[in-house]
Amino acid sequence: MVWYLGTVSYVSCYMLLSTLLILLNLAAMHSFFTYINNFIYLLVLKFETCQQKEEVSFESSDPKFSIGPDGSLYAEQDVTNLTEPIQFMVTARDSMGKYIWETTVKLALAGHPNAKQGGRNAGPLGIQELITFPRQHQRSSSNGLRRQKRDWVIPPINVPENSRGPFPQVLVRIQSDQDKEIEIRYSITGAGADQPPNDIYIIDPVTGKMSVTKPLDREERASYHLRAHAVDINGNQMEPPIDLYIYVIDMNDNRPEFKNQVYNGSVAEVSKPGTSVMQVTAFDADDSTTANGLVHYRILSQTPHIPIPNMFTINGATGEISTIASGIDREKVSQYAIIVQATDMEGSLNFGLSNTATALISITDINDNPPDVILFCGFTFRDKDQPHTPNWNAVYRITGGDQMGHFAIRTDEITNDGRVVVVKPIDYERNNAFTLMVVVSNQAHLASGIPSSPSSSAAVAITVLDINEAPVFPSNPKIIRFEEGVPADTTLATFAALDPDRFIQQTIRYSKLTDPANWLKINRTNGRITTTAVLDRESPYMKKNVYEATFLAVDNGSPPATGTGTLQIYLIDVNDNVPVLVPQEALVCERSRHGYPVNITASDLDSEPNAGPYVFELPSYPSSARRNWTISRLNGNYAQLKLRIPYLEAGMYRVPILVSDSGNPPLSNTSVLKVKVCPCDENGDCTVIGAVTVAGLGTGAIITILICIIILLSMVLFFVVWVKRREKERQTKPLLIDPEDDVRDNILKYDEEGGGEEDQDYDLSQLQQPESLDHIMSKPAGVRRVDERPVILESQYPVRPTVPHPGDIGEFIIDGLRAADNDPTAPPYDSLLVFDYEGSGSTAGSVSSLGSSSSGEQDYDYLNDWGPRFKKLADLYGGGGED
Repeated sequence: MVWYLGTVSYVSCYMLLSTLLILLNLAAMHSFFTYINNFIYLLVLKFETCQQKEEVSFESSDPKFSIGPDGSLYAEQDVTNLTEPIQFMVTARDSMGKYIWETTVKLALAGHPNAKQGGRNAGPLGIQELITFPRQHQRSSSNGLRRQKRDWVIPPINVPENSRGPFPQVLVRIQSDQDKEIEIRYSITGAGADQPPNDIYIIDPVTGKMSVTKPLDREERASYHLRAHAVDINGNQMEPPIDLYIYVIDMNDNRPEFKNQVYNGSVAEVSKPGTSVMQVTAFDADDSTTANGLVHYRILSQTPHIPIPNMFTINGATGEISTIASGIDREKVSQYAIIVQATDMEGSLNFGLSNTATALISITDINDNPPDVILFCGFTFRDKDQPHTPNWNAVYRITGGDQMGHFAIRTDEITNDGRVVVVKPIDYERNNAFTLMVVVSNQAHLASGIPSSPSSSAAVAITVLDINEAPVFPSNPKIIRFEEGVPADTTLATFAALDPDRFIQQTIRYSKLTDPANWLKINRTNGRITTTAVLDRESPYMKKNVYEATFLAVDNGSPPATGTGTLQIYLIDVNDNVPVLVPQEALVCERSRHGYPVNITASDLDSEPNAGPYVFELPSYPSSARRNWTISRLNGNYAQLKLRIPYLEAGMYRVPILVSDSGNPPLSNTSVLKVKVCPCDENGDCTVIGAVTVAGLGTGAIITILICIIILLSMVLFFVVWVKRREKERQTKPLLIDPEDDVRDNILKYDEEGGGEEDQDYDLSQLQQPESLDHIMSKPAGVRRVDERPVILESQYPVRPTVPHPGDIGEFIIDGLRAADNDPTAPPYDSLLVFDYEGSGSTAGSVSSLGSSSSGEQDYDYLNDWGPRFKKLADLYGGGGED
């Protein structure tokens, strides 16, 4: 028999050299094989030349297999017991014997290690094609057959996404063996080359080097199928086109994204551990067959931590949340908020990217708590048996009139009385009266033969009194969710209460009880809540993304009853805060080989995923930033700043750094880092001299110094003014005693004569004693000017007495000054006044010839007659006294 597996057809002017891998599925042979003349029919090998009418003959190099005229491949014997793949050559010849084609057929059983079906280059029937150029035999007229071999050497093409280049980046070189003989020109076609997206891949037409021109994104396109062509310089095709498959290798560049930011679930209170609650799901755009796309879930936090912080657990692979502990009590906690984190890289916190979502778990109520016991009324039971024994102890039972179980009877162990108590709330609007049938008996059965009944019964009538009940909020607390940034005058919800008093028409009014940030207002009549300001998640009044306010609902009953409702607003974070660089100042050595780089990070008021990881960059302006400095990333939240150049002069530098967060869209902020560059020792520590060199004063210090200078100048000015004022007061203040009675030594200032150096421009000769005093000698005695001769009547100056009294000298001088000041003939500059003239010469000798003599005593007592001004001199030289 012949096993038939399929048909392979090659259409080309030159037959492609290929390997046909035939998989034999023994389990399906009875339905797959076609039995023809006891041969097992394998497949059909069909070769077509450019001359479609030419016939082709086939032959096999293995005698176990034969090929029919139509290209059908047959097995001459049973091949189901193959243990290793069989490979043989099939040769095809044209009818003229001019061309010969060859191909390789490889036969293997399905499931054999060498039979890799469905691989990257596998065809639909498991046939692997070797990407190569054809081998062709051509018969020569003189030398017989001549073998020509042509092939391209193409390595596997795998390109990682997000490559940083440099671009273009060489991927593979395509080469034909004919380029040694003929000048070949290479080109590529297909999506990514000459079809959209264009120009992602280019090829050097001369060398055959194919390159990629920009980073690839696997999430946009995971693979490319191109065709490579080889032509001569005239455009003639030299090789058949070859298919090129390029696969983009996935990188972990996408964080998991939850389908919802908030998931709502519920679980009944008192549920057993292991009870399923809900399931959260996150999707990662990376390759799910690698760790980049494998998401692992974990619970970050639970709010509130009652009764323990870990009431729930989550399946790390599926995201299913279930209870892990007992003690869930709706009367204590009505809702739990759980922050769930999804991390790729199979949950690795060091390498994976994360995202978070909130799971709100509501606790549903079951009847697990009885109401408080309230004394309502009682029974008194009397028994003649011995007290406090089973024969005496009473047992009370309600046999009718309480279908809903609102009442129960408690027995007093001391008095044996029965008290009817309320065990379930009573609603006046449902039942306003009850008639209970009560039966009482002993703990011990009544002895046999006693004619009395073993129990007694009684009817109890109970009337329910109506009271004004407080309005009730159906959902308390009421939870609503909004994105932060909700503007003012936005309606959030209607928080309305219901009045349990159905038989009384009452009006409910609403008011605000607590609103920490004063963000809300409530309509008094319908309970509609609107905003009065923008809701900000970063406000200090927010507690774990929840803003809580309470409202009152008051009816108009008598007396009025008030109900309280709590509104919880869960604000979803949006990226509305820019990151800020931390720290603001740093110290760097002036030589890059010394010291350590500066670790920088950022702070963002937003939360994940609108905060980190951060991107740190140096702006292009000023150019010195990138010329002198460089930034390298440590991880998602930290980077290092260091010198790019070997040496930077010591001083203070302001380095701008652009920080971007991970929000969508991201926000950026340019922060200035004050870097002090200083000389360092071998240990990388800034030297003392270097620290002094780069020391600078802050704004606060400069302001303090300026204030001190202003205060000092003000004190100096005040002191000068005070001195001037004191001097003026001394000049204008009259003497308390007569100058003649003043015994102190004083210097009397009579007048200022001359302006100092500024008067040097005047003719000072006028102030000197003239050579001739004839004009003065002829005038009467008195004060005369010597600087000019007046042409008018001279002013009358006082005349000095012939024998003046020494005490009159001062008055004489003052009178002369007064007359000079009032002299209309006085020049407009200082002049010399002669008060007295004693002639041109003197009979006395020079004062310098006077000498002291100790030969005789001289009487100075006459000094006492000259007044108080000469008293001191009289005491020194006269006989008035000794010091």
